[in-house]
Amino acid sequence: MAEHPAYPVGLRLTGRRTVVLGGGQVAQRRLPALIAAGADILLVSPSATPSVEAMADSGELVWERRRYAEGDLEGAWYALIATSDKAANRTASAEAERGRIWCVRADDADAATALTPATGRSEGVTVAVLTTEVHDRDPRRTAAIRDILVEALGDGTLAVPSVGVRPDEAPRVRPVALVGGGPGDPDLITVRGRRLLAEADVVIADRLGPRDLLAELPPHVEVIDAAKIPYGRYMAQEAINQALIEHARQGKAVVRLKGGDPFVFGRGMEEAQALTAEGLPYTVVPGISSSISVPGAAGIPVTHRGVAHEFTVVSGHMAPEDDRSLVDWAALARLRGTLVILMGVDKIGRIARALVAHGRAPDTPVALIQEGTTAAQRRVDATLATVGETVRTAEVRPPAVIVVGEVVEVGDTAPAAPGTLT
Repeated sequence: MAEHPAYPVGLRLTGRRTVVLGGGQVAQRRLPALIAAGADILLVSPSATPSVEAMADSGELVWERRRYAEGDLEGAWYALIATSDKAANRTASAEAERGRIWCVRADDADAATALTPATGRSEGVTVAVLTTEVHDRDPRRTAAIRDILVEALGDGTLAVPSVGVRPDEAPRVRPVALVGGGPGDPDLITVRGRRLLAEADVVIADRLGPRDLLAELPPHVEVIDAAKIPYGRYMAQEAINQALIEHARQGKAVVRLKGGDPFVFGRGMEEAQALTAEGLPYTVVPGISSSISVPGAAGIPVTHRGVAHEFTVVSGHMAPEDDRSLVDWAALARLRGTLVILMGVDKIGRIARALVAHGRAPDTPVALIQEGTTAAQRRVDATLATVGETVRTAEVRPPAVIVVGEVVEVGDTAPAAPGTLT
């Protein structure tokens, strides 16, 4: 059997009897995939690792605490032999051969009737790698190839092109992806977000999204600028919603690329509701919020032992005295933790006065981090008493994250600049 390469095949084991002999490390690695496949699993072993025992305790498999006995494989569709008893392994393998049961031998692949490939998953696709060289079965090599393929599929390096439809077919509606692009550094988008970008037909992008990623898109991808520039040009939210709907109805792969996280001051839910109202599916890809990542990139922890046990994120796009504001500034002033203010550069003077008026100390440290995580990042420090004037004299411009609290003075060393190799 070992003279010819294995024939690759996928087994549907849902509800089908599968027998695993041995409860050690091999079983611990292989059992999760068998459980995920819906197999009806019998484990025969006098002992098991704690993880395998937990699978039995949770009802994911049946465990008989004893050694293998001939006849245990009766009725099985698939068997995994992974005991430390070589004689028992040979006997079980012979039983599998007689019963025409596909059998994996952990101790002797050449004597097995089936081989376990190195497998990985990426968004509904299973990658399985088997070596075709029968005399060079190096599991490290197949695992390395598997890892390269899964990573490439996951981060979009290996993009799956869109599949067109025949003229007589109706467009297949795909879920619109509401993708959080992170705080600005293109390396901080999630793996899934990057992959969906690589597969997109249409990208509707915000100004605060990671712009460098747009340069990586293939020429056929339509990029729609949905920038919302403060007091400047912008695409109305209703127009954005309509663009999402129209392109999705055409069967295109649509990505709504937003800065930070789609649901943190990002109107992501408004877009989701608009899609739902039209009967269109959507998926949400969370992003790293600038409220925690930008302070971190500037060397500021939003919480720190003995300094701050809480942090609050608030929008500063409306002044405290504005009747439309939903923020309880008086309550925020009474808190002892960290206050992170987004979209508040032009209102920070009035915000600081409101916080002081309601009890926050005037000398409370404040840090403003402009264009955080990008090559243009800069940090400006002040206090509540001086921040209004500091913003003016230092010419701080949006986008900037404002951090109020003692944590501003915790860090005594600056992190590496964004994009620096360490």
